[in-house]
Parts: sequence; C-alpha cells; structure tokens
Amino acid sequence: MRSSSYSALPARALRALAVLALAAGAVTALPGPAGAGTDRSATAGTTAARPATAGTAPAAPLAAKPYMGWSSWSMQSSKYPGLNPDGDYSWLTEANVLKQADALAARLKKYGYEYVNIDAGWWRDKAWKPGFDRHGRQQADPVRFPRGMKAVADHVHARGLKAGIYLPVGLEKEAYGDGKVPILDAEGCTTADIVYGDLRTTNGWDSAYKLDFSDLCAQKYVDSQARMFADWGYDFLKLDGVGPGSGKSGDRYDNVADVAAWNKAIAATGRPIHLELSWSLDIGRVADWRKHSQGWRIDTDVECYCNTLVSWENSVDDRWDDAPAWTRHAGPGGWNDLDSLDVGNGGMDGLTKAERQSYATLWAIAKSPLYTGDDLTRLDAYGLSLLTNREVIAVNQGAAPPARPVTPSDPQQVWASRNPDGSRTVALFNLADRPAAVTAHWASLGLTGKAAVRDLWNHENLGTHTDRITQALPAHGSRLFTVTPRGAALTTTGYEAESAANTLSGNASPADCSACSGGRKVGNLYLGGKLTFHKVVVDRPGTYQVKVAYVSGDPRAVEVSANGGGATSHRFPSTGDWGTAETVSVPVTLKAGANTITFDSGSGYAPDIDRIDVPTSS
Repeated sequence: MRSSSYSALPARALRALAVLALAAGAVTALPGPAGAGTDRSATAGTTAARPATAGTAPAAPLAAKPYMGWSSWSMQSSKYPGLNPDGDYSWLTEANVLKQADALAARLKKYGYEYVNIDAGWWRDKAWKPGFDRHGRQQADPVRFPRGMKAVADHVHARGLKAGIYLPVGLEKEAYGDGKVPILDAEGCTTADIVYGDLRTTNGWDSAYKLDFSDLCAQKYVDSQARMFADWGYDFLKLDGVGPGSGKSGDRYDNVADVAAWNKAIAATGRPIHLELSWSLDIGRVADWRKHSQGWRIDTDVECYCNTLVSWENSVDDRWDDAPAWTRHAGPGGWNDLDSLDVGNGGMDGLTKAERQSYATLWAIAKSPLYTGDDLTRLDAYGLSLLTNREVIAVNQGAAPPARPVTPSDPQQVWASRNPDGSRTVALFNLADRPAAVTAHWASLGLTGKAAVRDLWNHENLGTHTDRITQALPAHGSRLFTVTPRGAALTTTGYEAESAANTLSGNASPADCSACSGGRKVGNLYLGGKLTFHKVVVDRPGTYQVKVAYVSGDPRAVEVSANGGGATSHRFPSTGDWGTAETVSVPVTLKAGANTITFDSGSGYAPDIDRIDVPTSS
C-alpha cells in the first residue's frame, strides 16, 4: 500500500480517501486466554528455521537483480470507471488477482516478470474493517479471498510465479484487543507487552502502535507474522509506512528496529522472502535499509488517485529529481524502488505515448524494480511493446550500475552509465512541456571522436556519430541508446576550486571535504557568493563540456559564465548528502588562451564546488 491508503497529505488532496476509516472496526476474533508463564528469554517460543530439502539446489540470492512483476495497488486506488465498482479499493479480490497471475504467466513471464504482489486490504472488508486471528495477526477477508491467502499463493506458484503480500509496520490499533491478545509461541506475552505503555502510534498514517523491542515479546510477534507468511508460501513482503520517511520523523516514526526484526524473523523461517520497504524512505538511514532489506521506495506514490492510474505531474515527473541522490546506494542485494510502472493500458494509464516511454526508460536505467500496476488482461499493443522490449529489460537487469545524470537537471537532460564492455547506456530526456532538441556530447561520457549508436527502443543501429548525437524530442519525450566508443578517451585539465589562484566573493569560503579532490572544496555559495576560476587555458575557441565536481545535499541551481559574459543557470541534482561528490558537465564557451569561469549563487543557494575538468579540445 502507499501513503494515501491511510492518510491525506496536504500536497495530495485527492488522497483523502475512505481509508481514513481505519479507526473504525474491532478485532474480529476474540483473544484466547493469556499464557500463565512469564518466560521472555531469547529462546522462549522460538520456531526453528526449516532446513533446505536434501538434494535441492540452493536458492538464488535475493535481489541479485531488480525484481520484475505486478502489483495490485494501482488498480485498487484508481477511480478509473469500472475498476472499483463497489467502492474505493474494492477491486482487490481473489478472482481479480488470479486473473492477473494467469495473464502474467501467459504474456510477461518469459520476459522475466515473476512476482504477483497483493497490496493493502487483503485482511479488510469493503468497508475497510479489518480481521485478525486470536494472536493479533491479519487474516484474509472471507469475501475478498474466500479460499484464504495460501490458496492464492498456491495458484501463483502453479503458474511458475512468485507470490507477494503486504503489511503496514507496527501493531495495528484494531489488533491490540485491550492488550489481552496472546502472542503465538510466546508464553506469557500479550499485545500489552509488545507496545509502549503510552500506546504511541507509528507508521506513515499513525494506524498502528509502535512496537517496543526492549521486550522480547515484540520480536515474538513479528516472528509469528513471518512464520504465517512462510507457511502460506509467500516469497515477498512489502512493509509499508516505514520511517524515518513516509512524511514523518522523530523517535515514534523510527522503524529501523522493526525492519531489523522482520529481517531476523524472515531468516528464522528458512524461507527466502524478499523484504521491500515503503514509502519515501529517509536517505539518511539508507545503510539500515540496505542492511536489513532487499529494496526501498525512495519517493511518494506514483499513483494520482484520480480517474486514471497515474498522471505525469502527479507524480511520475518527480522521479527525475529524486532518483539521482539514491543512485550510488543501489546494487545487487538491494535496489532503489521508483514504484509501479504503469505504461501498459493506454488511456487508463493517463499518459501520452511519449510519457509512457520516458517513464519506462527512467525505470530501466535507474535499475528500479520493474513491476507494473496495469491490468494485464487488457494491455494495448504499445504498452506491451514497452513492457517486453528485451534490449531495454537487459539494461535494467544487466551488470552495469544504475545510470545517473551527466548533465544538470535542466529541462533537457542526459543520463548515462558505463557498461562492463566499455560501452555506455545513454538516455536523452526532454522534460519540458514543448518539443526540444537534446544532445548527448561524447565529452560528457568521457569519450572523444567517433562512436557507434544503437537505438534500444526501436532495435535499430544508427551508425557512427562524431562527438555527439542530437535528437528532436516531443514534450516529455526520450530516447535510449547504447553508445560504443570508436575513438580515444577524453583528456582534460583539472582546476581545484580551493586554489589560491581563484577569486572568492561574498560568503564563499574553502572547507574540508574528505570526498573531494585534494580534500577541499568551496562552499557557502549563497546569496551572492561567487567562485571564479582564473587562467583556464584552452588552445582554440569553442564550447567546451566542462565537468563540474560538486557536493549538494539537495538540488541547487548555480549561474555559470565565462570571461564576464552572460550567465546560464543550471540546476545540479542532489548528491544525496553533504559528504558525497558527484559530477555533471555544463557547456561553457571559451576563447583561445586564458579564461575565467564563474559560479555565482545569485539570489539563492548553490552547490559546493570541488573542482572543474576542462577538455583539451572542444
């Protein structure tokens, strides 16, 4: 489930949905008597991990590549005509999920799609009233899932697929049962023991009480939930509302201990279960997310909560700003999750064809999990072509790292990554609301001279191009290429920002920076602060792709000029924190001989500058 499943955020007024009725309802199964004992040692009630069956091959490592599949939430949450005829979120039923599983097996499985993930509501009726067993664990709503959740997993497995399920973090309020609900396999433990005495709430919509892991009973409760999912045969768990993040901060919303407990509990089951965290996680705790899970949402919901599944402005386009900060944290074992990829259903998606391709391109190059929220029983031809393009899927599933911007995050952008064979995956994006040309300069890729270009979406070799490739793109359009160098590597001359030869003005000042070249940078570039590089020498006049190494904990703009001429404002993407340096290339027109290059904060706040590298030829 997503942020709006339980809360209405001010910036997302459309998300004030019926799910705010969480406070209503009661435990549907009365708790049995609490155990008489009080033993809460680490071994009390432990369920041993199940060993692998003798003679079977070991399971493949979890999240070696971004996972691929389908999720139910986009259709559940949409007001598209006919999707939820019995009220909000009513689409989620056993029959509908099994139809999607069958369609996935028939149409997408051979391309690598394998997960069928059930999102929020499987334990709630159509009035959103929850059901729990006598141990405070969610139990399937008998109307939505009349055969229960194990039968669904069995059906999915019979199609050669994997089954996913969902929970919010914490102890749901309705499961508390006046603190008298006994915890399974934990003698003497009740729901009163596993939460804080003041019943402080947690998760992104405050629908649950925060678990207190200073009492071993709390781990036992998580163990019991994990065992339930393992016994049902689930291969994936989405844990939602996790903080810090999800619009919340502070101790109440710090769920790192919950995530660690889930990781431990899953391991104890002996079943490999992929743990995915949601939503809009705090990048400051990425080391914890990576340690304890296989994936983490980096942003708010992609769905628009309107009469389509998504819309460009709410919030597909946000990802181009938000993904760069997270790029370096993704890799085998854990991936940045950009949310559902809803590009297959034409008008129901709410996007133009150009937007659908750009959406799919970013997800592929960022190495986000590729899971669609579309109705797989009615994919249109164009949508099917986007979801099944083997060359684009290979970019997502291949060994290269995620792409990141090699130009500033201006309306026209170039993203790239280096492949193991030395070629580059290069994406061109026009994020403006009108057509525009976008150029990928080989210098921004560290190349010179000639390079062969292949168009991945159209499976077409475009021949050899010298120094650059330029494409005319529609509004919100894109192209995706493999660029294979045929020339020499780029040579540059470096200039350190902190050099005594430079001029600083305003508040600009040098500072230590362990991640920076030479261990120093120039910061405090704000409200008129300037940094001017002197004696930048080139042999001939021209426009040079100057590579700028910088540090910026958030996206910031800076005005760049040469030799006192007119300045051009560029917005640099976030590097994720104030201790990490990244690079982008900016075009600067220089004269033969010595030049000055100035970085001016103007009336705002600019990134810190580490150094510049100027190509030896334009």
